[in-house]
Amino acid sequence: MLELSFAPKADGSPLSLVVLGAHADDAEIGCGGTILRLVESGVPLHVTWVVLSARGAREAEARASAEAFLAGTSADVRIGSFRDAFFPHDPGVKEFVEALKHEVAPDVVLTHTRNDLHQDHRVVCELAWNTFRDHLVLEYEIPKYDGDLGSPNAFVPLERRHVERKAELLLAHFATQRDKHWFTSDVFAALARLRGLECRSPSGFAEAFHARKLSLGLPAS
Repeated sequence: MLELSFAPKADGSPLSLVVLGAHADDAEIGCGGTILRLVESGVPLHVTWVVLSARGAREAEARASAEAFLAGTSADVRIGSFRDAFFPHDPGVKEFVEALKHEVAPDVVLTHTRNDLHQDHRVVCELAWNTFRDHLVLEYEIPKYDGDLGSPNAFVPLERRHVERKAELLLAHFATQRDKHWFTSDVFAALARLRGLECRSPSGFAEAFHARKLSLGLPAS
């Protein structure tokens, strides 16, 4: 399969990422393996990691997990306390996300997919597109009871170690989620294995994204 690359920037400046999740653990589930691979690659990075809903124990979990996934990387971790499941009715969510565009100009935005059946996830995707209109937005997927997984068209091949490390960190940092029937290492690995099959990943594992708009840079004529 042909590849586009997260290569170091020509001017030497860090690749700027905004990782945007509605709730604690969303981004880790959706793109944690991709983050681990990028961090491991040594490409200079600056990551603005945003979680919109995390209160009490969930806030502590979110911060610890972000630090673990981004270990050794330049990062700005921001945690909001908006009410879970009420994002469509809270104008403060829009104001929080909208403010980001005045502070960061990301090369890539990683966020929820617009067809996610969780109302908070859909709102975050919509706000990401409204806020970052001239940026590359990659929409990650979250497995859940609703069965809303679609047909992604962009893939990041992972090594088995990335998949295993992702599951290890998720289970280690989100104790409040361990009683959920879907919050298991085999669920995370199974989806990565399926996406690996779809993109012929050499290791058999990958994470997948919906890339709705891409601007392709071609050599000058």
